Amino acid sequence: MSVAKEIETPELEPPEDVIIFPPGDLDSDEPPLETYFHLQQMLLLLKCLDWWWRDRTDFFAAGNLTVYYSPRQRKSEHFRGPDFFMVLGTERKPRKSWVVWEEDGKYPNLIIELLSTSTAATDKGLKKQIYQDIFRTPEYFWFDPNNLEFAGFILVGGTYQPIESNPQGWLWSQQLDLFLGVYQEKLRFFTAAGELVPTPEEVAEQEMQRAEQEKQHAEQEKQRSDRLAAKLRELGVDPDSL
Repeated sequence: MSVAKEIETPELEPPEDVIIFPPGDLDSDEPPLETYFHLQQMLLLLKCLDWWWRDRTDFFAAGNLTVYYSPRQRKSEHFRGPDFFMVLGTERKPRKSWVVWEEDGKYPNLIIELLSTSTAATDKGLKKQIYQDIFRTPEYFWFDPNNLEFAGFILVGGTYQPIESNPQGWLWSQQLDLFLGVYQEKLRFFTAAGELVPTPEEVAEQEMQRAEQEKQHAEQEKQRSDRLAAKLRELGVDPDSL
């Protein structure tokens, strides 16, 4: 995420919504979403999970949203902006940011970072360390929309261990109770039975196709019935009397 620079005139009070982040070990100049493909991937994950969990009210999922975690409860220090994260056991409601000390100390249960040339080193190094040692996030995944690099880790004994893939190359998420895997060059969710978790648009398209198939089937049945009735009339039989 982008980082604001220090204000050179300390005698002036900055507006409350300005984030001032002093230089330090947690400083990062990476952009939040580097390309159109990164944006589309983030939105795809959000749409699919929101639809799949549409009847649930006990989670929060967001993308490119700031997570504030300062031990001193200051928004001017110690914050990160994961490309995608999910928190369990919380109220499902809109938020402008995730403020740990205002959310009963909860950190994300799952984080997905979308790699790029400029962010890969940070995502695989500093961020992974923060998510492991400070956030204690149970599962961390990364995916590169450009070269399709995909990896996942689960927290075991305080240390991230690689998640083993299934024969399809998918990785199981205990937090989501779903697989994550690459499908048509996109990172998607799959059920334990191997079914693709669809987007609302895909569901609508499937319903339209099903309705069209049923319509065609009904028309075929009517045509078959009409042909039978015609043959009966040729034989001198009134089909309505049968």
